[in-house]
Amino acid sequence: MLTYRFLTNLLAPLIALYLRFRKAKGREDATRFQERLGHASLPRPHGKLVWVHAASVGEGMSVLSLIKALRQRSPTWGILLTTGTITSASLVESRLPQGVFHQFMPVDRWPYVNRFLDHWKPTLALWVESELWPNMLAALKERRIPAVLLNGRMSEKSYRRWRMIGSTKEMLSVFSLGLAQTGAERSRFAALGLRDTRVIGNLKFAAEPLPHDEKELAHLRSVIGQRPVWLMASTHAGEEDIALHVHAHLHKAFPDILTIIVPRHPKRGDEIAALIEKKNLPLACRAKGEPITPQTAIYLADTMGELGLFYRLCPLCCLAGSFTWGGHNPIEPALLGCATLLGPRMDNFAIMADAMLAAGAARQVLDEADLGDTLAHLLRDSAAIEALATTGRAWAQSKQDILTDTVAALDPFFAQGQTP
Repeated sequence: MLTYRFLTNLLAPLIALYLRFRKAKGREDATRFQERLGHASLPRPHGKLVWVHAASVGEGMSVLSLIKALRQRSPTWGILLTTGTITSASLVESRLPQGVFHQFMPVDRWPYVNRFLDHWKPTLALWVESELWPNMLAALKERRIPAVLLNGRMSEKSYRRWRMIGSTKEMLSVFSLGLAQTGAERSRFAALGLRDTRVIGNLKFAAEPLPHDEKELAHLRSVIGQRPVWLMASTHAGEEDIALHVHAHLHKAFPDILTIIVPRHPKRGDEIAALIEKKNLPLACRAKGEPITPQTAIYLADTMGELGLFYRLCPLCCLAGSFTWGGHNPIEPALLGCATLLGPRMDNFAIMADAMLAAGAARQVLDEADLGDTLAHLLRDSAAIEALATTGRAWAQSKQDILTDTVAALDPFFAQGQTP
């Protein structure tokens, strides 16, 4: 860890240049850029403070339920949530309960992390999944701040990489407790030096239902009426092509079919719109305020934070990311009663996807052709859609106990006047 600290200090000019590049490209929040250098933009509240770090969107969304539960359990504690991306910040900030506030995670340079800790002085640190920053962890240990690894995730590839790097035992020794998602991940963390590691499951199971605007939902339902509609959710590059090909296939049997596309990154909206226009398909772009008309074939929902609206609007969806990238959280549509289809690549959620498929809570398609055929079959059979949606919702709701188990595991750290 001393070698890492030396290198990050030695490379300080390059790190500063890289951060300026990211800022210029819009990948850093220009108005809050100083937070990335450890300068707080908010005052520290009085009393005890728990710091929760969740790297990006998925991790940030997964801890919102836990944060609310901890707030109820220990209302006198302040809670700080940090994330590292603009997207995650914009999504979580609007959903934080009173008494919880957000900052950007400082870059892992020794001066930055110490500046951050000097200001916030956390009583307890909770780190989500597997973003391990050696300087920050070393600083926590040096200050004797108790830390817990939540929702611990460690792929075989990451495990081999950390084994090659070495010195993980010292780094992981900062964690008094590790709550791993699976037995395999528990074994990997234990082998790397995390002493007290338990299997508790995936905290994403306890995710809150995504929010929505009820008036907008009623409006869209009235506009769409009885038209058949399906959703391609959280698309990555290449998956919009799949959705458009499937739309052409469905249009033969359902001439008034409406396809809704929600890109994972709304900034790609113009790029996707150009792709759709090349195919001469009647398009409405939500970001531009364009309404759905009877002639609209494709509705591009290129806005941020509205998946909850579209999961409620559409009776069935295909969860994208599962054709080109590795998938997204399938609990989110299932919890809202949206019948869920998964593509062939659910690597990032393999255990969750396998469990859902085994329970009949989702269906998997092999490729673009299979997706088109499966959607056509389901659109002809509303009872099959309803059955898949009902099973999915019931399965998702049955997994909520993990939140209770996680709070119970953390209870000793919040016990008044004592830390383990």
